[in-house]
Amino acid sequence: AQLWYGRGLRRGDHVAILLHNQVEYFDAVWAAMRSGLYYTPVNWHLTAPEANYIVEDCGARSVVASQALADVAAEITVEVPLMVGGAVAGWEPYEDAVASYPATPLDDEPEGAGMFYSSGTTGVPKGILFPLREAKISEPSPLIAYKSPIQSDHNTIYLSPAPMYHTAPVVFCSSAHRVGATTVVMEKWDPENALRFIEQYKCNRAQFVPTMFVRILKLPDEVRLQHDLSSLEVVFHAAAPCPVDVKRKMIDWLGPMIWEYYAGSENVGSTLISPEEWLAHPGSVGLPRMCTVHICDDDHNELPIGEVGRIWFDTPLARFEYHGDEEKTRKARSPEGWYNLGDVGYLDADGYLYLTDRVSFTIVSGGVNIYPQEAENVLLGHPAVADAAVFGVPNEEFGEGVKGVVQLLDGSLGSASLEAELLAFCRSQLAGFKCPRSIDFMDQLPRQDTGKLYKRLLKDRYWGDRTSRIV
Repeated sequence: AQLWYGRGLRRGDHVAILLHNQVEYFDAVWAAMRSGLYYTPVNWHLTAPEANYIVEDCGARSVVASQALADVAAEITVEVPLMVGGAVAGWEPYEDAVASYPATPLDDEPEGAGMFYSSGTTGVPKGILFPLREAKISEPSPLIAYKSPIQSDHNTIYLSPAPMYHTAPVVFCSSAHRVGATTVVMEKWDPENALRFIEQYKCNRAQFVPTMFVRILKLPDEVRLQHDLSSLEVVFHAAAPCPVDVKRKMIDWLGPMIWEYYAGSENVGSTLISPEEWLAHPGSVGLPRMCTVHICDDDHNELPIGEVGRIWFDTPLARFEYHGDEEKTRKARSPEGWYNLGDVGYLDADGYLYLTDRVSFTIVSGGVNIYPQEAENVLLGHPAVADAAVFGVPNEEFGEGVKGVVQLLDGSLGSASLEAELLAFCRSQLAGFKCPRSIDFMDQLPRQDTGKLYKRLLKDRYWGDRTSRIV
């Protein structure tokens, strides 16, 4: 914070972070938070041009990067380039630069904020910009003041297995720090190591995404069951819909401690569901929190209970914009001022929300809407399957046909007989029109650490130069 202030950065300026999961990550986050700056995490899997796009788009005046990511940082040019672990040409050694400034708080500590970028799973990433609070960092935060069963307190030991370049991990970790909790941040996700760290550090809270549940459950029993997880009190998950069978197995194993929330980086609305509520409403993501949920058709007519449509949040206090994109910001809001995150789903008679899929992933085949999440959940239940994606491909007769792509647990590339087995397995549990007509095999699906699939990359292989109704 002292360094950035000394180099002329002031409230409302932007910085970017290009680091692996390491201690210096939170040095940078808290320096920004304690000096009124916006910080933008940069995904370390990006290519140099992709990373540079985000740094330039957010207007970062400084970047904190790792020497291990020097190749990715190569195209970045900013006023204050700081490199952790050894510098390269054009970059200052982070350790030396920081050491030349006093290790004391700034005289004035206005509260900063994160500006996170959308995942880019369906297009170019966009920054999500919130107005800065007119507050000092020492003043109570509304995020902390709002009491939630999944919130940390000073007794919390929180396991964070995901990369810090995603919104939830860095926000939950920094919120935990704010109340004096302990965070155990994994350098890299590994299902067995996650269980080992829970046992070793006696973690009492942990956050996962559904694909992590799948990988944990598919560990051999002698590996999965050897660890003492008795310290766990609360496990919660979000980021992607969780197959009902997967969550039920997790509850059967760990007991009724698994909570789920649904929200977006835009912070325009959310839901929460306890394990007991979920057992009574399996598949739901919960009841709305501080917002009202509306389900509407494509013409924005509100739909009755049980009918699938676009999910809209009526959240009067929500304030955000897509940085530099007035058109995208406008499209995210309805005439009434409701917000849409691009998801479709329905409400049950008790007001619980269920996610059906992303609007952009819906397959329209012969005029019928097909939600591929259903078939993906079934395929994930097959013992040979590690991951699955279902999406629309060109079909001369129906416009779009249903295609499946599967990643196998043993890493092999499958066979015709296994394809037939998987197709039959899917048809045994779903109506035929919802099931893939064919299945291809890949050694690794392009899935984010948050659990989101880059379906755009998969679909591009099949659509070629043709234009899909789904972007």
